Parts: sequence; structure tokens; C-alpha cells
Amino acid sequence: MDWLRQIPIGQYVDGRESWLRLIDPRLKFAWVLLFLLTPVLAGPIWRLSLLGLLLLLTLLSGLPPRLWWRSLLLLALLGGGVGLLAAFLPTGDPAASWPLRSPQELPGLSLQVPSWDIWRLGPVRLGPLSLGPLVIDRRSAELGLSSATLIITVIHSVNLMLLTTPSEDLVWALSWGLAPLACLGVPVERLSFQLLLALRFLPLVQEELQNLMRALASRAVNLRRLGFKASFGLVLSVGERLLANILLRAEQGADALLARGGQWHRASHFRAASKTTPASAVLNSLATIVLLLMVGLRGKYGAL
Repeated sequence: MDWLRQIPIGQYVDGRESWLRLIDPRLKFAWVLLFLLTPVLAGPIWRLSLLGLLLLLTLLSGLPPRLWWRSLLLLALLGGGVGLLAAFLPTGDPAASWPLRSPQELPGLSLQVPSWDIWRLGPVRLGPLSLGPLVIDRRSAELGLSSATLIITVIHSVNLMLLTTPSEDLVWALSWGLAPLACLGVPVERLSFQLLLALRFLPLVQEELQNLMRALASRAVNLRRLGFKASFGLVLSVGERLLANILLRAEQGADALLARGGQWHRASHFRAASKTTPASAVLNSLATIVLLLMVGLRGKYGAL
């Protein structure tokens, strides 16, 4: 029942076994923005290249495989399922290319309408039900590919950053990036402190969900015997209880904060002391150069 603890999604794991920990958190934010923004309006080659680069960074990161292989497997299954669903769903008929003159006016001309189908199956019949024909054309294939790669790159890139970066460093990097907005009256310090509290509450949310799943397992609940209506009601009640427990934890955290004076400090106050070493300087320089190179390649080859 401790499967949530074995899949540390969104949690920082302490250690020294990865070179990703030596990179400046501001550069990590910039790399995550690269994986988040550059796939927008990009071609399939760029999306697949980003996915391959992310998998290569994961394999060469030096992190123990037990920290990322389960979450990556779940993301691959989720992305593959969403991609297949998007590929099989109809995206609309493409505009056919018809000649301007009537075929009867041009003797010996055979009219050929271009086919956009890549793969066709069916119609598939399962007893009285018909599921076909299942068609994958060029537009649906691109939609499925973009959906699958976007899900994996977005979630896994953020997960890698959270695994190797303390929440205090992330808040400091965010406050550093939003510092110019403080001149316009934006409460940067309060926003950074709220982000720090939200990151601290992630393990509590997973713990509450783990407790509810354990309670259902201890009562040997069988959804098949309950039926659709009762099962749906059970799922709604569990979700309501989860939300109530999370709000209760948030209220307890707010009361504890107010009992201690209700003060917040600057983001630099929470950041752990870090010294610049030659290895970290080399890694930061290399990460900056590769980041600029990737931005240039996106502008030149991103539409392919």
C-alpha cells in the first residue's frame, strides 16, 4: 500500500549522487521553460528531439533508477494512451483537391483524389457493437504524437527539477526572476512564501490519499459488486473526504503559522548556503551554452 512513497513525484530527495544538484536553480527554471514552451506550435521532429534529450538527461543524470523509472513508466503509459486516443479520434475531413474543369471536358483523364489515410482498420465488430472503421490520417497522427510527447516532457522535466532541487532554492530562483515586478507593486515575497508552503504541502496531500486508499483496502471494497451508481457515489465521497482533509491540514498549518507570529522572511533567508565550486561553475557554463544553442535550433528547425 506504500506505492505513493515509491513514486516520489514532486518531492525533493536528498543526496549527492547527481550532477543536476550542482546546477544553479535559475538555470533549471530556464531549462524547464524550454521543455514547456518550445513544443508549442512546433513540428513532430522537434517534439521527438526534446523527448529524446529529456530521456538522455535522465539516463545520464546519475540519479538512482528507483527514483524515476516508476514515474517515467506511468507517464509513458499515460502519454501513450492519450496519444492513441487522440490519433483514433476524427479530426475532420481534409479539403479535397478537385480540378477546376469538369472531368467530362477532358477525355482520357482519370480523377484521383489524394488519400490522407495512414492506417485503417475495420469496421471492427464486437457482437452487436461496431467500432469502425478506425482511421489514422496525417492530422490525427500529428495530434496523437504531440499529445503524447507533451505530457511526458512537461511532467517529467518538472519532476526532475523537483527531485534535485530543494524547495527553498526554487522559491529563491522564482523571487529572483520576479524581482523586477516588485517595482510595480507586485507582492513578490508573499507569492514566493505561498509557493514554499504549497511545495511543503505536496507530501501531505499524498499522505492523505495514501490513508484513504488504505482505508478502502482494509474494508475489502469491491466496486464490481457495488454497481455503477454505488461505485460512482463511493468515488465522490472519497474525493470529498480527501478535499476536506487537505483543507483541514491547510487550516492547521495556518493556525500554526499565526501562533508563531505570522511573519515571513525573504526567499534568500530560506535558501540553503551553497558554495560555488569549479565543478558547479563548469556545469552552469555548459548548461547556459547548451540552452542558448537549443533556443537557436528551435528558431531554425522547430517547424519541421
